Amino acid sequence: MGCKSCSTGGCGSVKAINNKEKSNHVGGCNNNGACGTGGCNKMNVFDWLSNMDVPTSMRYDVVEVKFKGGRKEYFRNSNQLELYTGDFVVCEMPTGYHIGTVSLQGELVRLQMIKKNFVDNDEIKKILRKATEKDMEKHEQAINRDLPTMYRVREIARELKLQMKVSDVEFQSDNTKATFFYSADDRVDFRELIKVLAGEFKIRVEMRQISLRQEAARVGGIGSCGRELCCSTWLTDFKAIPTSAARYQNLSLNPTKLSGQCGRLKCCLNYELETYMDALSDIPQIEKPLKTEKGDAMLQKTDIFRKIMWFSYYNDSNWHSLPIPKVLEIVEMNESGLIPKALDDLSLPDSILEKLPKNSDLARFDKRLQDRRKSQQNNNQKQQGQPNNQKSQPNQNQQRPQNNNQSPAQKNQNIQPTAQSNQGPKPNNQQSGQPNQKPNNQNPNQGQKHQPKGNQQQPQQQPKPQNQAEKPQAQGGENQPKQGNNKNKYWKNKKKKSE
Repeated sequence: MGCKSCSTGGCGSVKAINNKEKSNHVGGCNNNGACGTGGCNKMNVFDWLSNMDVPTSMRYDVVEVKFKGGRKEYFRNSNQLELYTGDFVVCEMPTGYHIGTVSLQGELVRLQMIKKNFVDNDEIKKILRKATEKDMEKHEQAINRDLPTMYRVREIARELKLQMKVSDVEFQSDNTKATFFYSADDRVDFRELIKVLAGEFKIRVEMRQISLRQEAARVGGIGSCGRELCCSTWLTDFKAIPTSAARYQNLSLNPTKLSGQCGRLKCCLNYELETYMDALSDIPQIEKPLKTEKGDAMLQKTDIFRKIMWFSYYNDSNWHSLPIPKVLEIVEMNESGLIPKALDDLSLPDSILEKLPKNSDLARFDKRLQDRRKSQQNNNQKQQGQPNNQKSQPNQNQQRPQNNNQSPAQKNQNIQPTAQSNQGPKPNNQQSGQPNQKPNNQNPNQGQKHQPKGNQQQPQQQPKPQNQAEKPQAQGGENQPKQGNNKNKYWKNKKKKSE
């Protein structure tokens, strides 16, 4: 709409080539003001016949032009101008002229006019010319006056104590006329207001009352679904929405959730209403409780698409699920005077309920999240289980006696079996004819001759295996007398030196 605030230029802003020079074509994504995604401006239309080459003389001469707020009007291209979607054109008005952008042309305009019951006659205004640089500068000045004027009009309305809300102001491009859009619950006498506005702004004043839905469409916004409002992007006709539309769809009657930004019921409640009405045709209307041997059962919930109804007894929090054929059978039995068994025996088990198809998007997304959480928990358990198993092995191998008060003979007894176990099975020396020889690492006298008793240090050895405990003890018993003789010689030599 030539607002000059779009960074991409897709909404119809003029592309600046240099600081002073401007071009008369649309900048940005080169969609010429007709963005197919609806993110650039309001009420966009995709011209799917634009690629057809039609002679100029055979083209439909009426063009659809869009103005501020998505308002569209039809003008005749009597001068046979070569126009493209997004071009700024100067249009004839009852008082002066106004600048808008071309939104649609060709045979699609004829279809739109038939849809809106717009008669093609001589009363259709004309397109004067394409907008020039001076026209665009004047148009920008008119746009810059909209916001300050709206704030000033609100202050004047408060001073005059008028129960009205001014939602938007649109100045004509020649700055000779302004249209004030307002909403009010009751009829408002604004004759005094028009006099004040005409005297202060020196313009022609037009007051136009709009509904709350039209006000939301002009202002725009984001709905609770996360998308732009339907009324500001594509919805043009507003239908009456009754409260029964929410009841048929089993929605909670919460005004904050069912109402839109306009304060009325959301228009999207009518989108799926016909589908729900067709699904409800096969579901019976339960007007009174079901009679069973256990007591009367009240209807609590109905799943329309899965064809399941839930009942519960008085003062009982358990719900019993019944398929539609079973409910119809119980109703016929009650009408004939028969009373069936309790619903506990007739209700569907949970295994069957889980297999039934679900049309709820929330249930599908919840299941996907549950699967992700289960996979993450399994991965965490696997990652935590591996280091625990690795840590448990060295803890078992590190078990060894830590008694520092043992005598040297006892320490030698603990060292010898481990050394023998590391060397493997000892060959029988008596059979081979070789004399018995001690290994060097098992001599208890080495490194201990000139050391006191308390400072004796033994090297740390690996723990003794349990399966070889009996064998080394028998071999170590033969060497114990030799260790005792060495100990006695050590003390005799120490006494002689002291004397």
